[in-house]
Amino acid sequence: MGDVNEANKQVISQFRAHGGVVGGPFEGKHLLLLHTVGRRTGRERVNPLVYAADGDGFLVCGSSRGAEKDPAWVGNAAAMAEVTIEVGERVLRATPTVVTHASPEWERLYGIWSAYWPDSAQYEARTSRKFPVVRLEPVASED
Repeated sequence: MGDVNEANKQVISQFRAHGGVVGGPFEGKHLLLLHTVGRRTGRERVNPLVYAADGDGFLVCGSSRGAEKDPAWVGNAAAMAEVTIEVGERVLRATPTVVTHASPEWERLYGIWSAYWPDSAQYEARTSRKFPVVRLEPVASED
């Protein structure tokens, strides 16, 4: 887990230093920083995530690169009425809605995200788990 945490720190630093633009595997893709509070630790967590737009909302996916379990940030976001997101140079509050494959809306939302992030096909091949999609609906700007 240390390698993922270190990689995330580097992505977060590059994101903030370049107004939300990150290179490498994220070159040309939309990223946001999701701020949640750990359900067990109570500590703030920041996760860089690829997003796809859905109207005014942002779709992120709990693919965890095809791991067998949902990433912790999904459960943390589900437990919160509002989260903070950084998109480009903007800081926004957003209402998170976790959409699982049991929801009739999942197929549409996952289709939007997976079409935007083609690596999702590789992630799907690694597990039988259906990835939750989290829709982040902005509520107000903190600028």
